[in-house]
Formats: sequence, structure tokens, C-alpha cells
Amino acid sequence: MSAQNTIEAAIRGRWAVAGIFLANGFLTGSWAPQIPVFLTRLDISKFTLGLLILLFGAGAVAAMTWCGHLISRHGSRTVLRWFGLCGSFGLLAVALAPNVPLAAIAMFIFGGSIGGMDVAMNANAVAVERRLARAIMSSSHGFWSLGGFAGGALGGFAIQNYGHLVHATVVTALAFAVVAFAIGYLIAEDKPQQTEHQKFSLPGHPVVYLVGLMALLTMVSEGAVLDWAALYLQQELGADLAFAGLAYAAFSGVMALMRFLGDGVRDRFGAVTTLRGSALAAAAGML
Repeated sequence: MSAQNTIEAAIRGRWAVAGIFLANGFLTGSWAPQIPVFLTRLDISKFTLGLLILLFGAGAVAAMTWCGHLISRHGSRTVLRWFGLCGSFGLLAVALAPNVPLAAIAMFIFGGSIGGMDVAMNANAVAVERRLARAIMSSSHGFWSLGGFAGGALGGFAIQNYGHLVHATVVTALAFAVVAFAIGYLIAEDKPQQTEHQKFSLPGHPVVYLVGLMALLTMVSEGAVLDWAALYLQQELGADLAFAGLAYAAFSGVMALMRFLGDGVRDRFGAVTTLRGSALAAAAGML
């Protein structure tokens, strides 16, 4: 393949992986306005809801842990095809669950599919960055936040006017269509050189754990807004369902703006300086 064709394929791959990020964010954001209905439909306590949300996270962690091995063997494009097409049906499975045991299974699978998509789409975005020799990671996550904004902003209105099953069905159809179209244009990574099999070992450098802790704290705050903001607005502040869905939409909208600006900031100041400044800004926001 000529250099020109390689660049054109990488550009198509860049927009394809952006579409995957968008679909993943749309599915996640569409879950937020479903939560108040999920609570009342199954007639469960907030404690039980918290346990079900924990199962979503457990599924995501399990898939993320396994996904790296799958990518090393099959490549991110193939793994993304598996998790992406499966994950498109996750929200619908949760919306259809008639009781707590089936809801628990659906939540675990939904979380696993979203988590597997997350790892694979990030790995594919890294491959695109290497082909294009420029940063696209921040803007890719910007598309994720844009999807979250759309899911949160439209979800509450759709559920209030058409019902949670119609909403989940439309979300599933849209996400599946985007993923099915995008996977045909994803790039494949260069095959790694065969190396001697190494046993699993924990990272030895303390910086790895520090970065991991920062990621954990970031996800805790993001997860709190995703899983509880709509419920808080509806039950504590008396908002209707359409307005309650806007809580996560507002959060994702601002996040999308900053992420679209992030690649330029990273190219200008470098990854380390950008990370330091962003961490300080996030800490100030929490205060």
C-alpha cells in the first residue's frame, strides 16, 4: 500500500474510531435517564440499586482485565467488533429485565460490553495516532462526551413522552448502526514482534500506581454524576424526568468541550504538563 493510501486509511480510521467513541458515550449517557424508571419499575431500594450499579462496574473491570490479552492476540479492531456489537444491546437488555436477578445479569453484561469497548477503542485510537503522527486521543474522548451529552439530553424527554422501552430500542438501533458502519473502516495495528512469554507481574514503578489512583478518583466523580444525578434531581429537587436527564448532559457537554480542546493543549504544552494542570483544575472543581 502506498504512503498516500496509508494516510487516507488512517484518516478514515480516525473518524471510524471517533464514531465508536460516540456510540459508547451515547449508550452510557442514555443509561442515566433510565435510572429513575429502573428504580421504580423493579420496586427496589437505593441500596439494591447501588449493588446493581456495582455489578455494572464489576462487569466493566472484568472485561477490561481480559481485554488486553484479547487485543494482543486478535487486535483491537476484531475485539472492538465483538464488544461493540454486543454492547449495543446492553441498554435494551437492562430495560427489558423483569426482575432483580435478570437485571443483575444484564447489568454485568452491559458493563462488561461497555468496558471491553472502552479498552479496545482506546487501543485503536493509539494505533491511529501512530499512523497519523499526531494526537487524537483527547478529541476521541470528546466524541465520547458528545455522545454522553446527546444520550442524557434526549433520553429524559424520550422516556417521559414515549416510555423507557421505546427509548432503549431507539438507542440500541442507533448505536448498532454507528458501530456496524464504523468497524468496516477501523485500522488494524501493526503485528507485534513475537517475544518470549512472560509471567504476569505487577508494575514496579510507583508512578504507575499514582496515575492509576488519579484515574480511579476521576472515574468515581464521573460515575457519581452518571448514576445518581438524575435520581437526585427527580426525587430530592422535584424535577420531572425530562429535566432530570439534563444533569448528566450538562456534565458531558462541558467535558466534551474541554476534550476537543485537549489535543491542541497537549501538542502545545506536552502530556505531563497538561496532566498536571488538568489534575489541579479538577481538584479545585471538587473543592
